[in-house]
Amino acid sequence: MGGIREKKVEYFAKFRSYLEEYKSIFIVGVDNVSSQQMHQVRKALRSRGVVLMGKNTMVRRAIRDFISDLPDFEKLLPFIKGNVGFIFTNEPLQEIKDVIVSNKVAAPARAGAVAPEDIWVQAVNTGMEPGKTSFFQALGVPTKIARGTIEIVSDVKVVDAGTRVGASEAALLNLLNISPFTYGLTVVQVYDNGQVFPASILDITDDELVGHFVSAISTVSAISLAIGYPTLPSVGHTLINNYKDLLAVAIGSGYHYAEIEELVDRIENPDKYASAAPAAAAATSGSADAGAEAAAEEEEESEDDDMGFGLFD
Repeated sequence: MGGIREKKVEYFAKFRSYLEEYKSIFIVGVDNVSSQQMHQVRKALRSRGVVLMGKNTMVRRAIRDFISDLPDFEKLLPFIKGNVGFIFTNEPLQEIKDVIVSNKVAAPARAGAVAPEDIWVQAVNTGMEPGKTSFFQALGVPTKIARGTIEIVSDVKVVDAGTRVGASEAALLNLLNISPFTYGLTVVQVYDNGQVFPASILDITDDELVGHFVSAISTVSAISLAIGYPTLPSVGHTLINNYKDLLAVAIGSGYHYAEIEELVDRIENPDKYASAAPAAAAATSGSADAGAEAAAEEEEESEDDDMGFGLFD
């Protein structure tokens, strides 16, 4: 009993030291994860984070003991259920998440397991003897006999995502050596500087954030302009719109000032500016034609050189 008490005290001390040292925590699910996989994850996180496992009752008790000094960690209590562990880190969250979820291993189908995605049997020659044709027929898998072996003639979905694998489907997949399941650590929840959020938040890119921000600013500006209530996003639009109104009044009333002389001249003499545009275009076209002619002459000269005439220059 004394040894158990000492181990608990040591565990509580380690747990608290991690809470104080690291600003971020991943609560990870470890269902169907082997000890070898855990070793690989620990190795990949070396010098970047630490993994801590423990019984849920002991973890909850430890957190409750620390709440008076570390109240933010009370937010973790609702997620300490099932087969979970903790990964502590100070590194960028997205990088650590990628390390956590990247270590996966394939596993054979088991009867009663829930399929994480649709499971298909591909069209292929199985190499099995014709005596097992009835087994495929019972599962609705179309086959034919080719060179004395069973061949699946088309792709067939045998299990839908989110449904449980039946005994017959599991037997078929194992018979074909298909391992449709992958097992590894899953991120249940993320704690960072006092905030708790799902792992999907980490998948949001900077471009998406900027897009949502710009959309929100546009909406605020539109509403502000519509109701005539000035806000910081709408001030620029209001100034521009008011200046347009000022220009319209000045031109309509014939009151001209220095800043709008060119605008007035464009309105009163549109032909002058219309004729200037083709001239500019022609000048641009002429310079382009001259450049093309020069390039053609250079090409002809280079061809002459290639023919050997350049030797006599």
